[in-house]
Amino acid sequence: MTQTRSHRLLALTAAIACAVALGACNRDQPAADQPAADTPPVGAPMPADPVAQPANPATTPSATQSATVSEVLLGTEASGNERVAEPKTTFARSDRTIVASVVTRADSPAETEVRARWTFQDGQLVDETSQRLNLSGPGVTNFRVSNQEDWPAGTYTVEISLDGNVVQSQQFTVQ
Repeated sequence: MTQTRSHRLLALTAAIACAVALGACNRDQPAADQPAADTPPVGAPMPADPVAQPANPATTPSATQSATVSEVLLGTEASGNERVAEPKTTFARSDRTIVASVVTRADSPAETEVRARWTFQDGQLVDETSQRLNLSGPGVTNFRVSNQEDWPAGTYTVEISLDGNVVQSQQFTVQ
């Protein structure tokens, strides 16, 4: 009888230990029907991360709020005012240089990175360049892509980004 009692006590102790261990494993997870206390509901704005906030937001430039790209003109050369002389979207295979004139505007002085990413057909990268600019008012920035041989015929795209966000995209063809 003592042996049966010991086996029962041992089994009961093992069952309690397993229950405690399983409870401890799931203590950080909410029940399936209850959202976690620190998880915002779907669609709610995420709370600001205090570490990611600048120390003094009033003095930190915010280019994406004040700088915009109003137009992207493509051609083979820029004129005296820095804009593409004869805008077009179809180029000859023998055109050695294609120019993208990026027309910008900044309502207040803003430092920003303007990037041009040139791709062919299904996204094959042709070229990618960027310029760090101090924008103030209207302006034009040119990006060029060159090929010493004939361009492969097909559809190309140039994407213009401000501080990493694509703001304009222009397709063109080479025939």
